[in-house]
Amino acid sequence: MTTDTALLGVGTAVTATSYTQLEVLDAFGITDPKVRSVFLNSAIERRNLTLPPQDAHGVRTPEEQGDLLDKHKALALEMGGEALRSCLKEVGAELADVRHLCCVTSTGLLTPGISALLIRELGLDRHCSRTDIVGMGCNAGLNALGVVAGWSVAHPGELAVVLCVEACSAAYTVDGTMRTAVVNSLFGDGAAAVALRADPDMTVRQDRTVAAPSVLKFASCVIPEAVDAMRYDWDREQSRFSFYLDPQIPYVVGAHAELVVDRLLAGTGLRRSDIRHWLVHSGGKKVIDAVVVNLGLTRHDVRHTVGVLRDHGNVSSGSFLFSYARLLEEGVTRPGEYGVLMTMGPGSTIETALIRW
Repeated sequence: MTTDTALLGVGTAVTATSYTQLEVLDAFGITDPKVRSVFLNSAIERRNLTLPPQDAHGVRTPEEQGDLLDKHKALALEMGGEALRSCLKEVGAELADVRHLCCVTSTGLLTPGISALLIRELGLDRHCSRTDIVGMGCNAGLNALGVVAGWSVAHPGELAVVLCVEACSAAYTVDGTMRTAVVNSLFGDGAAAVALRADPDMTVRQDRTVAAPSVLKFASCVIPEAVDAMRYDWDREQSRFSFYLDPQIPYVVGAHAELVVDRLLAGTGLRRSDIRHWLVHSGGKKVIDAVVVNLGLTRHDVRHTVGVLRDHGNVSSGSFLFSYARLLEEGVTRPGEYGVLMTMGPGSTIETALIRW
């Protein structure tokens, strides 16, 4: 299904403190050589994290689940508000202009959700409609984009925002095991917002008039046989929620990437070689490599994906928007060019979208 919805602009935010992988290892006193190797060979240089405070002896004690939920709420509102304001500034809009707010998160559960809390916190119009997408994981940003693109078509001329807020520091289990090492070496705190509107003519970015890309089509692929390969569930030993990543997931994702991209391009007359811009989720070094190999991409194609992973780690559902922001900053897009957005996450799922400038 095609839409006439355009992506007007994007804004991102991270938490205040950035750590190198070595600093994280030292902060938690992790000495196991195998665990340290996972951190130090992750292609990540720095991540923004909010670690538990040090006690009088300099030891960081893992937080209780209740404290983690409080952290999630505080960081979500802080980062979410910053990303939303940045996005609106980019498109020359005000908070009062937002008619629909869709908030995405997988790092904590709140009722009422982030959307209602941000409306109160920032003073958005009380009549702003809203949606909260919770627990879908790293792929959820594109799920939200599909829903809100449909809303925009039904409400032409009205401004909508998708806001991905992932306080990954609030989803950590620290026990020094290899299971948690895979997760703890990867994720960072981040939020990203993208504004949408149906049938805009132009938008202004940094004093330049540029065409906004239109969202043309979405395609999904669920891999039921890998439903347990990525999950966030209750860890009875730790008495908290814990995220699990199967070591085979990069190869599972890679093996299905071609299938979903071919479905996305079916009926468009386009080939993969016609796609000028690839914005892939920064899911991890092996995930990126698997997608590159299976789709026949170049390292240049995924330069922003790799750069976001290097500088921020995996910021979950908002990762592809961090890459999108970097592409816009490059200023290399031209009218008529096509791009593919790709995210992947629990389900296991690959989500894609086709856009055109």
